[in-house]
Amino acid sequence: MSVAPPPLPAIAVHARRCVRHTTREAAARCPRCAEFFCRECVVEHDGKLLCAPCLAKTTGRSATRAARFAALRGGVRAAAGLAALWLAFYWFGALLLKMPPAFHDGTIWKRAAEAAAP
Repeated sequence: MSVAPPPLPAIAVHARRCVRHTTREAAARCPRCAEFFCRECVVEHDGKLLCAPCLAKTTGRSATRAARFAALRGGVRAAAGLAALWLAFYWFGALLLKMPPAFHDGTIWKRAAEAAAP
């Protein structure tokens, strides 16, 4: 966790120059790295003006965490799908075992045809 840089003496921000664009005057100071940047180089994030590298560090952590959880969710879904498939095949096998042997032999159809014939 980074500690906020110590405050600078009361010097006007416009007297400073952008770290990346030396011909432009600074519009803001990044609270994380304490560098001065022009308007193009800072972005507002969570109510603070951050430079691009500090913003990447801040959002990179949450993106990595989200990617880890996405992989975990995918694994859990795959395991649940396999369990559901196994359960469906188990029930189908149990249903086949409950059927009479005459059904499997094909003789049940002959008996049904003989019983239906007058």
